[in-house]
Amino acid sequence: MPLADVHCHLDLFNNEEIKEVIRRAQDAQLKAIITNGINPESNRKTLDLAKRFPLVRPALGLYPTDAIKLRGEEIEDELEFIQKNKDAIAAIGEVGLDNTAKDNGLLKRQGEILEKLIALSEKMRKPLILHTRKAEQEAIDMLESASVKNPLLHCFCGKLKLVRRAADNGYHFSIPAAIVRMEHFQKVVEMLPLPQLHAETDSPYLSPYKEQKNEPSFIIESVRKIAEIKSMTIEDTAGNLFMNYQKIFT
Repeated sequence: MPLADVHCHLDLFNNEEIKEVIRRAQDAQLKAIITNGINPESNRKTLDLAKRFPLVRPALGLYPTDAIKLRGEEIEDELEFIQKNKDAIAAIGEVGLDNTAKDNGLLKRQGEILEKLIALSEKMRKPLILHTRKAEQEAIDMLESASVKNPLLHCFCGKLKLVRRAADNGYHFSIPAAIVRMEHFQKVVEMLPLPQLHAETDSPYLSPYKEQKNEPSFIIESVRKIAEIKSMTIEDTAGNLFMNYQKIFT
């Protein structure tokens, strides 16, 4: 039963933890883990982890609240670095918009940077892994104005009408293992066809287990809940989700 975690942050585990995290992922039958960079330092750690562990595939990106801390030339340098590593990466991510601060000036700056990352995704023909917190409509607006290939909306918390709009555009959604305790994601799975769904952990965040640090081996909780909602076996669900991963990321 092959499994893939399409979104996590392995660079946030320390050196003592990471070997055991990878071992448990292998024991849980994971065949691929996409770990996402969020800034220049994180991107380099992400590439290093992929070199150390064959199971790991890197995505390089600029998280919106990290990106706005960089100067213009630093942004351009990182875009060049991402392009330089085109053949090594599975996707561009984590990128997007975050309007938690409710600051239109900051959101505008994030949007300017995201435009550059979308253009890079189009140029490199790589999938885009998007964070859209408190700016879901703005992110969809930007995607609709572009021709990016296979955008993946990670942990999408927007209104269900926006879920439908994005789904009608053919966008993909990754569902965290925390679906076991979050009704919104259960409704998203109910709405969407299986070919547009993926499983993620967002580890070390969003654990399905209270007071326990999340990790890729917990991806089975996402698969199990999706199977329950879709009235399918876990094996069939896992097989379909893995095929979805292969269509986009390989």
